[in-house]
Amino acid sequence: MLKVEKLLVNYKTLEEFKKFREYGIQELSMLEDLQSNIIENDSDSPFYGIHYGDKLVARMSLYKVDSKFDQYFSPQQDYLELWKLEVLPTYQGKGYGKALVEFAKALNLPIKTNPRVKSGDFWSKMGFEAVKYDMDRDKGENPLVWYPAGVTEQN
Repeated sequence: MLKVEKLLVNYKTLEEFKKFREYGIQELSMLEDLQSNIIENDSDSPFYGIHYGDKLVARMSLYKVDSKFDQYFSPQQDYLELWKLEVLPTYQGKGYGKALVEFAKALNLPIKTNPRVKSGDFWSKMGFEAVKYDMDRDKGENPLVWYPAGVTEQN
């Protein structure tokens, strides 16, 4: 059983993030906050990860979006936005990505994600579906969603 844990916002975590391909503005912003002492070890991090030994090998970012911004689900409700799901190359195909997604699904809220190119098969196996494309809402992205019981696509 793989253990998913909330990642602390600290220098060690940010150093580990540099090993991931998708290292960008979000992490640099966290680094700036750390350097100016705005945030501390126990601050609320949107990142979750799985360690192999003491090495972070898989991670995702999970944000709760307020129902007033929901344009995807019916009934309109709070939902999760899953970003930056990434598993280091050596550890891919071993269930780490699946464990992260199952962790998110266990929170029993609808989930929206914007998949990477060539990751469609993975998301399909995880029960995610494409939504009807809406140019104003989706702005060039191709979101995939997961519906818990009793939730459907918004019209």
